[in-house]
Amino acid sequence: MTVDDRLEQRTIVQDDLVRARAPWSATVRAGQYLTIIDLEGNQAVDCLMYVADNPVERYSAPDTVAAQRNVFIVTGSVLKSTEGRDLMTVTGGTCDRHDTLGGACSKESNTLRYGWHTVHQHACVENFVFEHLQYGLGKRDIQSNLNWFMNVPVDPDGSLGIVDGISAPGLFVELRAEIDTLVIISNCPQVNNPCNGFNPTPVRLVISEPGVGTDTDG
Repeated sequence: MTVDDRLEQRTIVQDDLVRARAPWSATVRAGQYLTIIDLEGNQAVDCLMYVADNPVERYSAPDTVAAQRNVFIVTGSVLKSTEGRDLMTVTGGTCDRHDTLGGACSKESNTLRYGWHTVHQHACVENFVFEHLQYGLGKRDIQSNLNWFMNVPVDPDGSLGIVDGISAPGLFVELRAEIDTLVIISNCPQVNNPCNGFNPTPVRLVISEPGVGTDTDG
């Protein structure tokens, strides 16, 4: 089933085109779906999640990895909170896996990895801080994030690296909110490694809810 087929079965609540390098945020209510569409392919989408009415409780990478017994996020993965509750469930998608390990780029990490000539470059942490301020949150509230569509393979010896993406134009991931969840996204602006094919591009974000006569996993 294509992403358009899935969305045709739903009631669209919000449909946004997020430009390259830009931030985005919204609250996805329990039972609603968030669909993230990689429009041009090979675009990393950095993501943080918080319980909407109590953002002290938020997405926990360690709890999620332990619960899934998998460092990759795939269809069927349940994203866990710091209190062990289910935040969101990956209910579908056409990209094989997504990253939990690569983290978010920042001016500090850019200069460390790529040199001082990158210090002026916009980064995901700056996008996160901008969106957090709208909800009374700050830089200290940024914890380990998810990277949708980003390819960070793990070798048998435990080493990893950011390599060419496994996404392609039109691939998508779909999540269902299990509780009201504040989702904060940075459409990654990184140009120094292959996570965006060295060319950041727009993505589409759609919040929807089940339409009349459809099942909850439609």
